Amino acid sequence: MPEKQEQCPCHKTKERSEEEYKKLVHRLNRIEGQIRGIRGMVEREAYCTDILVQVAAVNAALNSFNKELLSNHIRTCVTRDIREGKDETVEELLCTLQKLMK
Repeated sequence: MPEKQEQCPCHKTKERSEEEYKKLVHRLNRIEGQIRGIRGMVEREAYCTDILVQVAAVNAALNSFNKELLSNHIRTCVTRDIREGKDETVEELLCTLQKLMK
């Protein structure tokens, strides 16, 4: 896991378990590889539809990453804040969901 960095007091942070951290980073590494593959296809002048299919795969991978992260967020941060009486967390979650659904 990364070393702790000094955080701005105006931004929230979340300490993740090693398992959660590894899963998320693994997914991001795979997505990064897919993006590099698409760039290579463009550089090799691959056919448009072949590139579009790979872009759709990246979009699906990002959506899957978002689902995993959102699920973890609801199970940990949101439920903890609700138990602590921080009702503003529900509004924050609703705002986040609206941004994700654009």
